[in-house]
Amino acid sequence: MMMENTGSLRKRVFNALENAILEGEYADRESLNEIKLSNELGVSRTPVREALMQLELEGLVENIPNKGAVVVGISEKDIKDIYAVRIRIEGLASRLSAENINEDELKALEKIVDLQEFYLTKNDVEQIWQLDGDFHKIIYESSRNKPLRSTLSSFHNYIKRARDMSVKAEGRAEKSVAEHKAILEAIRSGSGELAEQLTARHIENARDNLLSMNK
Repeated sequence: MMMENTGSLRKRVFNALENAILEGEYADRESLNEIKLSNELGVSRTPVREALMQLELEGLVENIPNKGAVVVGISEKDIKDIYAVRIRIEGLASRLSAENINEDELKALEKIVDLQEFYLTKNDVEQIWQLDGDFHKIIYESSRNKPLRSTLSSFHNYIKRARDMSVKAEGRAEKSVAEHKAILEAIRSGSGELAEQLTARHIENARDNLLSMNK
């Protein structure tokens, strides 16, 4: 488990543990021992304890009497709740992007879609998934709405593992790239309403695909 070299020690410990949970390095209901974690991360118990408290607030960890912190993970209801918000807010982000995007951002979106289509021919789902995050990040930035960007960034971080599973499902990558291309065309033409509708449908499809995998 590697920690980033930015921000405070507590933030770095939190990021390391959060990523480990979202990447599935810990099983659901697995105990998180403060001493073991502090040894693994090379830090004192204080930042570990603080990180576990923050993870409990995030809903990824539960503190159980006489047992300590255990991994909660992401439930089906969590996925439904988060996607319900994403459908609406990401749609709004695309609408605003169509109204505010600059030429450099538009070229960046075009390059991402071109690369995704290239990696489809190589069946390189990992690269497609990495570019998926970049695609949505540019839309967030070009919306020119700071509260919206902050909200969506936290959602994308929280469901990182869920998005990974969804796009790697059989047949989903190809559909996702086609949906990205349609969203790009709407943004390029300045059609905010259409961009919003297409993005909402894109998020709905990702949600339905993910939920079907868990049944």
